[in-house]
Amino acid sequence: MHQHIAHVTLVVKDYDEALAFYTKKLHFEVIQDSYISPEKRWVLVAPKNSKNCCLLLAKAANETQKQYIGNQTGGRVFLFLYTNTFWKDYQQMKANEIHFLEEPREEPYGTVVVFEDLYGNKWDLIEPNSI
Repeated sequence: MHQHIAHVTLVVKDYDEALAFYTKKLHFEVIQDSYISPEKRWVLVAPKNSKNCCLLLAKAANETQKQYIGNQTGGRVFLFLYTNTFWKDYQQMKANEIHFLEEPREEPYGTVVVFEDLYGNKWDLIEPNSI
């Protein structure tokens, strides 16, 4: 049997606001954007040339879900964006006004820096020692 994780749900305030952040600031591409109902869409985004695992942008549907926007993991790093061009990506993200929580650092596993998305979810940008 072959299994893999296809999508990870990211609860957002607004579909278009989230799409603008991921496509314009992180340069992700829209994989799918379909209307399920007037209030609900199926919106998938992923880094360019990386469609194995996508983010499913899901608009919060109630007050309970709204409470978790920006803090889906209780303050821990939520998502890990791997790259083989760390310094180029880091500089481009800085130019796009991505909020970094620290300066880049070298770890035994590679070069890493923590940043926040538009809602405050924490991400690692990582260039592992071997991709």
